[in-house]
Amino acid sequence: MSLFGWIILGIIAGWIGSHIVDNGGKGPLLDMVLGIVGALVGGEIFSALGAHAITGLNLYSLFVAVIGSVVVLVIYHAAMGRRRL
Repeated sequence: MSLFGWIILGIIAGWIGSHIVDNGGKGPLLDMVLGIVGALVGGEIFSALGAHAITGLNLYSLFVAVIGSVVVLVIYHAAMGRRRL
């Protein structure tokens, strides 16, 4: 998948994952970073379970990336705490 595809998938997955975990986005840059990291984590989780990892810019890959971004966000919140400004 191209760099542009990873960025688009990361932004969408990070945004969706942020809304699932804490009902609000973290901003486009952090959503993108957490989404890309989440896509990698989701790919590893699905590979460990015997399923396909990220296969391209499609709905299945988005599902994998969102699952991964939720996992990353839960870990992020546990490490950073739930501080609100």
